Amino acid sequence: MSSPPTGLSTRANSPHFSSGPSTPATEPDDPLDRALGDDDHYVLVTGGLGFIGSHTSLELLKAGYNILIVDNLSNSYDKVFVRILAAAKLHYDRIGLPCPKAKLCCADYQDMSEMGRLLDAYAIRNPGNIIQRSRITGVIHFAAFKAVADSIKFPLKYYQNNVRGLIDLLSLLDVHGIKSFIFSSSAAVYGTLADDTPRLREENCVHERAAYYTEHGEQVHVEPGCTGITNPYGRSKWFGEAILSDVCNSDPSWTVLCLRYFNPIGCDESGLLGEDPRDCASNLFPAAVRALTGVSSELCIYGTDWDTHDGSAVRDFIHITDLARGHVATLSAAQEGRISGSFRTFNLGTGTGHSVKEVVRALEAVSDLEIPVKIVGRRPGDVGSCVATPDRAERELGWKTEKSLQDACEDLWNYLTIDETRSHT
Repeated sequence: MSSPPTGLSTRANSPHFSSGPSTPATEPDDPLDRALGDDDHYVLVTGGLGFIGSHTSLELLKAGYNILIVDNLSNSYDKVFVRILAAAKLHYDRIGLPCPKAKLCCADYQDMSEMGRLLDAYAIRNPGNIIQRSRITGVIHFAAFKAVADSIKFPLKYYQNNVRGLIDLLSLLDVHGIKSFIFSSSAAVYGTLADDTPRLREENCVHERAAYYTEHGEQVHVEPGCTGITNPYGRSKWFGEAILSDVCNSDPSWTVLCLRYFNPIGCDESGLLGEDPRDCASNLFPAAVRALTGVSSELCIYGTDWDTHDGSAVRDFIHITDLARGHVATLSAAQEGRISGSFRTFNLGTGTGHSVKEVVRALEAVSDLEIPVKIVGRRPGDVGSCVATPDRAERELGWKTEKSLQDACEDLWNYLTIDETRSHT
């Protein structure tokens, strides 16, 4: 396994563009130069080199979309862009078609000066120099801090980036007439409701009055709000949803889809993309990999006294490729006008829960290695169980998961094996 650099790339401090329709090119360039003479439409992906962002960028390319990635490399590497292009090229070489365009702007999405300059380059203006519309036809917003424990320790950092940054970005998009927006939300908005609800549905946490029918035909009325959010990260996502709901109420020309992720795992089946953050990720799969490969001495299991079948926490683990394809399905539904109303939330999960102990056993079976485990106390901000009801996404987006926990473990092991080979070449 290759060890990550300890410091940030110097390129993260100076915004630049890289592009490549089918072959990777990573030389610094100017956004205006790249945009001039290019009449194609793009999907803007903020945080597009992170774990979920990179896999979604790949699936967007496979679906035929041109993409424009903005990432400040604070928790990612620009080599991921090269791997996205390589994986996309494998796909298009196989089917004998040219790959769509992909561009990378290494910049902080909170830098309004740089973002304004970037969006100006894609604006379509009338003879009076007034912006009429944009060649950026949609935005998928991943750029956010996401560690629960870190958010408890540094709440202002999370509200600054995840909430204030979102507000500034929305204001800028509004000026440029870009009003199709997919928001990276989280099942963390359900908080302790997860412990009391076997399978969470979107109506458990709403921004306007709602009603739904139970499986027994009983009508349930829900008031706006969500109680029991356990950490600032979850609250930052709730605030983000609330802000977006208010924006849509004030201006129905917006189309905003909030995707509540459950627990993404695995890697692209090519073995070229995985989870490779600069920071030490605290979620289960990266922690298990560190123990599996000897980077850490053991995997900590946080609590075996939860009210679950084996005492360890239960989560709805969704293959990262299924999750990424959920974004493509959402974008397609938005652009085809298949969304009811201008604001909508969707759970992206499998509807099935697996315990931490079950995941450990599955990884051990695939790798034929033992994962050393240490049982420790519960972490602040955790819940015992969190499982989705994904019916709305299947019904309205035409999306459902196809891959299993076993698939995720096999794809992860494939990535680790290929990455080990890369590190020795």
